[in-house]
Amino acid sequence: MSASEISFNNTELAFQYKSDKDLKASKRLFSMMGNPFLVKLGTALTPWAIKAKLPVKGLIKSTIFKQFTGGETLEQTAAVASLLGKYNVDVILDYGVEGGGGSDAEYDHAASAFIRVIDYAASQPNIPFMSVKVTGLTRFSLLEKLDEIMHRRKGSLIKKYLGALEELDAEEREEWHRVRLRMMRVCEKAAEKNVGMLVDAEETWIQDPVDALVMLMMDSFNRGKAVIYNTVQHYRHDRLRFLTDCADAAAERGFMLGVKLVRGAYMEKERNRAEENGYPSPIQADKQATDQDFDAGVAYCLNHIDRISVLIATHNENSNLLAVQQMQQMGLPLNHPHVNFSQLFGMSDNITFNLAQAGCNVSKYLPFGPIEDVIPYLMRRAEENTSVKGQTGRELSLIEKEMRRRKAG
Repeated sequence: MSASEISFNNTELAFQYKSDKDLKASKRLFSMMGNPFLVKLGTALTPWAIKAKLPVKGLIKSTIFKQFTGGETLEQTAAVASLLGKYNVDVILDYGVEGGGGSDAEYDHAASAFIRVIDYAASQPNIPFMSVKVTGLTRFSLLEKLDEIMHRRKGSLIKKYLGALEELDAEEREEWHRVRLRMMRVCEKAAEKNVGMLVDAEETWIQDPVDALVMLMMDSFNRGKAVIYNTVQHYRHDRLRFLTDCADAAAERGFMLGVKLVRGAYMEKERNRAEENGYPSPIQADKQATDQDFDAGVAYCLNHIDRISVLIATHNENSNLLAVQQMQQMGLPLNHPHVNFSQLFGMSDNITFNLAQAGCNVSKYLPFGPIEDVIPYLMRRAEENTSVKGQTGRELSLIEKEMRRRKAG
């Protein structure tokens, strides 16, 4: 199938895995998420209601939780992963823990949970990846301090990182050593089980030490193939250069670069913080610049596909089609082992299932965990569907189109 033959308007393929009842439930949810007032109210009250132990879990579980997650336990995600597998759609498992302010015991527990996810993924036929947040393994404020020191220093990313470690006090250095050991444990398990480990992006003011840590892990574990992947957020105006610098460093050191390309997840927060603190915004001037850099990033990876393994994680229909088109022009098979596509579970089924039908490696990002742990993720999905221009309307129109098609019979 050529790129010109892929239609993201094919709702029969897009929703083939959903029952009529599930479609109706999705329609109700996206209708509510299209109301900015309801979303603002919901995102303000829901975390508070959970903390106050109000009886809201049942409502959350039957609506937004069901739409965007695989369940509360690994066992519950098995049914969702198995269903997606019937349609040649893979799964990226994400244990929805976002720490940043806990104890060593909590961070050790999170590392052990990530390892259990890897063991489980390795036992399943269609779970090639899992996802990790470094803020699940360490204090946010420690990352913030490291990042601040790195920004004052000059040189390469790794040189700034190593220099910053020397400026920490003895107790902080020992704490960071424990963070590295946790990360190493998880990476070792991923390499042993041959499960791709995607490290999520964080806010710009803690991202530099994350980038350095992930590059060092790639240097250790991405020999001959990509196991560890870093995330590149192209709504940052410096990330295209960062991507090419990482590729050069990987080539120099002789390891495979693993990258997940996204547009980004913290735009409003980033802009507001820059304005409040009086520094230049790290965010692109406009959406067009973001789109251009994202597509340029994809093109760069495909042009260096012998030494880069890329996960193209986007809900943008044009970017997905451009990637498929470039692969075909280059004579690359759509199921090339170094090229994967991905969308979030609960969104953009029209992209996922049509790419799978065309023969691409495509996956759904599937978070799971106790409701109170995945609330931050769910609130971001609600806000995103309100702020991303046309996303909720697009989802609704496709769902309604499929409901009409089924009714016509």
